[in-house]
Amino acid sequence: MEQKDGRGRSGIRLRDVTVVRGGHRALDSIRVDFEVGSSTALVGPNGAGKTTLLEVLAGLRQPTTGHVAGGNRPVAFVAQTHSRTWLPLSVGEVLRMARFRPTLLPRRLGPDDHRAVDTAAGRLGVRDLMDSPLDRLSFGQRQRVLVAQALAREADVLLLDEPITGLDLISQERILEVMEFERDAGRIVVLSTHHLDEARHCDRVLVVDGHLVAAGGPEEVLVPDVLREAYGERVLGDHAHHDHEHALLLVDDHGHGQH
Repeated sequence: MEQKDGRGRSGIRLRDVTVVRGGHRALDSIRVDFEVGSSTALVGPNGAGKTTLLEVLAGLRQPTTGHVAGGNRPVAFVAQTHSRTWLPLSVGEVLRMARFRPTLLPRRLGPDDHRAVDTAAGRLGVRDLMDSPLDRLSFGQRQRVLVAQALAREADVLLLDEPITGLDLISQERILEVMEFERDAGRIVVLSTHHLDEARHCDRVLVVDGHLVAAGGPEEVLVPDVLREAYGERVLGDHAHHDHEHALLLVDDHGHGQH
């Protein structure tokens, strides 16, 4: 039975989505559903199309062929930030930007806007940084601010491109907790990751290598045979390890270009 959100809307459906970029197929005939109240991890080597898939879900990139159904809903997208140069904005200004809406006349932020900003800042532990310039923060603090900005939008869909790569442990834990909370609140949460432990926090894992290699629960997808199909010999399986959850290691260069 098709699950719907509180406003009667169903999930997002990708039907035979192909995206051609720079003369090659970044995505090839992707057919997959993203249900409300679910979290999905996108796993695959660099250049596998993970970022492209997130851009399609965000409405930032149109499929070359195929179509997306159910995608016309508010989306918050936390893109990779590793090479970004920042305007001299404070944390508070960055968070308040999430509440701006395109209107004919400029409007002041109302009580609901300030509540959304304050709640998001508290959940990511950045409330005491509101007056700090964003470019003076540590990488982990900056990433928490950007996730807080996404939460302040109160969107139906939360998309995160490698949200915890290179972060300190506290920032990683905060962001993973937020993702689980947003899923439980009935939102569609999709993230790309190179971390198998991060993928295990999600309800479902999609292994992508241009095409959809496998889809299913973490316990059935994050296994050597499936991962080897996508990553080749970059997967090391320690079959002597009794704790199977931590018996796999991906050897990847964690690049941050277009995936």
